[in-house]
Amino acid sequence: MKRLAIIPARSGSKRIPNKNIRNFCGKPMITHGLAAARASGLFATVHVSTESESIRDVAAEFGFPPDFSRPDELADDHTPIMPVLRYVAQEYARRGQHFDEIWLLMACAPLIDAKDLNSAAALFQQAGGQLPLLAVSEYPAPIEWALSRGENGVLTPVQAGMFVVRSQDIEKHYFDAGSFAAFPAARVLESQGAGSDSGFIGYVMPKGTAIDIDDEQDWQLAEAIYRVKVARAAALSKDTP
Repeated sequence: MKRLAIIPARSGSKRIPNKNIRNFCGKPMITHGLAAARASGLFATVHVSTESESIRDVAAEFGFPPDFSRPDELADDHTPIMPVLRYVAQEYARRGQHFDEIWLLMACAPLIDAKDLNSAAALFQQAGGQLPLLAVSEYPAPIEWALSRGENGVLTPVQAGMFVVRSQDIEKHYFDAGSFAAFPAARVLESQGAGSDSGFIGYVMPKGTAIDIDDEQDWQLAEAIYRVKVARAAALSKDTP
């Protein structure tokens, strides 16, 4: 298998300025995902897709200089991910480089682990390598218990009466972990528009590793979890003879 990993990392984050390269537990945010990609040994090429000189410099300093820049028209607030992946794959094809699998690694997913990437790659192949794969995480509570909150603060059940059903009697549901996805190359190259959200294999991430970092509170929570993860790994390493 020849795999291409693409890390989309445009500039212009408004809620957390310079989010992709801001210091996260001692290193620029994006380098955590780059380190996991490197440690996995899966990828023939890792490409940071960005229009930002600052992000390019950080990636290059970490050993992953982008081979080309992202066009400005694919770096606005409204461009979906799939056109970005398609552009990168087409540009490499134009340069004579072709891949069997195209992976999306999110720039702000510092809890990605090389072990998860390797396990997901094995699952992808076990399923035949023809269906895309998405990292997902289990909802912490049944979605059937969801409530909406009006402007007056009054709560309304989304599904009336479900509060009496035990959680163990309700089917589990999952959400996009915001970590990574894997595609057969043809799925990306032949995609139209934003692509499709159907037909994915789900790779279930450990609970607590799926954090959508949108604001400062999310950032602080992710850092706290990361520090615990590092401390546990260090303790295990110390105890291993």
